[in-house]
Amino acid sequence: MPELPEVEALVGFLAGRLVGRTVERVLPVAVSVLKTYDPPLTALEGREVSGVRRYGKFLGLATGDGPHLVLHLARAGWLRWQESLPEAPPRPGKGPLALRVRLTGGGGFDVTEAGTQKRLAAYCVRDVSEVPGVARLGPDPLAPDFTLDAFAGLLRDERRQLKGVLRDQSVVAGIGNAYSDEILHAARMSPFKLAASLTEDETAALYGALRTVLHEAVERARGHAADELKAEKKSGLRVHGRTGQPCPVCGDTVREVSFSDSSLQYCPTCQTGGKPLADRRLSRLLK
Repeated sequence: MPELPEVEALVGFLAGRLVGRTVERVLPVAVSVLKTYDPPLTALEGREVSGVRRYGKFLGLATGDGPHLVLHLARAGWLRWQESLPEAPPRPGKGPLALRVRLTGGGGFDVTEAGTQKRLAAYCVRDVSEVPGVARLGPDPLAPDFTLDAFAGLLRDERRQLKGVLRDQSVVAGIGNAYSDEILHAARMSPFKLAASLTEDETAALYGALRTVLHEAVERARGHAADELKAEKKSGLRVHGRTGQPCPVCGDTVREVSFSDSSLQYCPTCQTGGKPLADRRLSRLLK
């Protein structure tokens, strides 16, 4: 799933290719992709793109005083830029293509979604706050006003585990499954530790790890073409997606806890005092 660093890189990639250019056509291909009907997608056509912006994990295209196109790539969505799009309109139901945006003079991008779980979403709205997922976003962790004190205030009354809190978009915007694993590994904290139980020093360590991991990931992704970002993300991860491999810090084996629709990875030596966490799904299978 594209998270804050990848979407931030997409913003930079697209801004230089979209801003100042005119939208010729917006073609929804998958029935499930469009989540709004007023204004229609045709309201974007003939308008000049005035800006590209990130909202958490959402990607927004503005057209001056006209509507915004807001995209959420979900778990299996991606964006493919093409300097020259095919002239023939795409056929619904054929392949992963969900949405196509064509610019006047040629070029544009396709939004695709792999797999059968169709969660990719496109919104055409007069104001970005009309998108429910954007309206509920918490603070952006890269914003200047996201200070240690602000972060401590968010955690103070949280009785949930750190893994779930970091992934909650209404608490902090933009962090998903992969970077929450990376942040907790860098902070040397168990994903199951309760947020409200952190000491001042632990809160400061978690805040520092969060900022460092995200800033470093953004810098690694910056300047990469859209089709390179997935591979770049994977290459920069230390524990997420690396079950069974040695931890790059201590050499212990990276372990996994599985859930119904996701999993987390961690290093026992670095994060849990050497004690493996219970894998609830595996435990049920062994009963």
